[in-house]
Order: sequence, then C-alpha cells, then structure tokens
Amino acid sequence: MKRFEKNKSGTILIENVIFIVLNILFLMILILFLYRQGTGAVVLEQSYAKNIALLIDSAKPVTEMKLNMEEAFALAEKNGVKPEDIVKINGNVITVRLSDKGGYQYSFFNDVDATVYPDVSPNKNYIIKINGYK
Repeated sequence: MKRFEKNKSGTILIENVIFIVLNILFLMILILFLYRQGTGAVVLEQSYAKNIALLIDSAKPVTEMKLNMEEAFALAEKNGVKPEDIVKINGNVITVRLSDKGGYQYSFFNDVDATVYPDVSPNKNYIIKINGYK
C-alpha cells in the first residue's frame, strides 16, 4: 500500500491565511475605534458627566443650575437620541448618552436628591436641581 506523506507546504498556507485574517480583523477593530472616537461623542460624554458630577458635589441643597449643552444637543440629535435621554441620574450615578450606543457613567459623592431635565426654553440647556440631602 502506498502511504501519503503530509504536505508541509499546505500547513504554511493555512498559517498565512489565519495570520492575514487576524490582521485584517485587528485593523477593522482599530478603524472602528478611531471612527467612534472621531465623532466626539465619547469625549463629550465624559466631559459632561464629570462636569455635572463636580457641579453636584460642590452645590448646596436647594440649588438650581443651568448647564449650556448646545454641543450635546446637536450631537445627540444627529445620532438619534431624544433630548430628555441625554442626561440621567440614578442614585449617585450620572449617565450621559450622546449616541445610540452606550453612554458614559460617572458617580458623585454627595448624598443629595438631584434631578435633571432639559430646559423648556428654546435654549439648549439642562436644569440640574439639588433638592436636599437624602
């Protein structure tokens, strides 16, 4: 009986194909990440969440603040996010969402009852109310 020997050149071909596929996959993920960073949504989400947390931490009870969020409103509208869904407070965690994917969460330290809602005037502001301590 004739015995077939393994063709070693075939294994090299498979290894090269796998290497190329993995490189293409890595580059696609990298390009997707850079595109998402380039839209500015991630940077603005982080910035607004941290600024709102600092405002809440430094505020006294029974305080009302207006935060100009024109850039956030424009970007959220472009990405299909409703104005009332841009900023949410759940417990001591602020969530800012400017795109339909994800959002950025940041917590504040004060144990206060804080509410947040968009301004009804044509200005693109968010109202942050500190009602008192919990």
